[in-house]
Amino acid sequence: MSTIRRRRGVRQRRWSKAEYYRLGELGFFPGERVELIEGRIMVQSPQNAPHWSATERVRARLEQAFGAGFLVRMQGPIDLGQTTEPEPDIAVVTGSLANYTQAHPTTVVLIVEVSDTTLSYDRRRKGSLYARAGIADYWIVNLVDRRLEVYRAPVADANRPYGHRYSSRTDLTPPAAISPLALPQAVIAVADLLI
Repeated sequence: MSTIRRRRGVRQRRWSKAEYYRLGELGFFPGERVELIEGRIMVQSPQNAPHWSATERVRARLEQAFGAGFLVRMQGPIDLGQTTEPEPDIAVVTGSLANYTQAHPTTVVLIVEVSDTTLSYDRRRKGSLYARAGIADYWIVNLVDRRLEVYRAPVADANRPYGHRYSSRTDLTPPAAISPLALPQAVIAVADLLI
């Protein structure tokens, strides 16, 4: 006869995507911006005017650069598995809106986070999460230091929150320019992404 051991004390409960959506349907997050990261429901900071303005500016510039064949999503969910559905400030995906009427994208060619109050979180936790998902091009529009941080070349790293990190980081300030990996012929002035 086998013995069953029960864990005592406090344990953390992780949420599935289905449960997360059900909580939303039941009205658990009124007026809050939330996202599901590894089964944890993360409440995001309210957007101040500089954050919103910069996010809108980045969206418009990326739409102009990418054009047909790509969709620039602003604060839309990205499906990274059963327990993870982040909502980055900007995500560029292939295809058009018609491709995502029944499901959120599972692959992304570029993610951009606009960061002022969440800079450390966006660098460490979000960076590790996006690297684990194999997203090759991750940018942080750093409003604090007025620069663009470009992260590329994801690699495994057991010391990071989600077991991965980017092995390349380049910091750019005006008048520098950047080309997305998915569209190397496009040249975007860093100044166009900052407010």
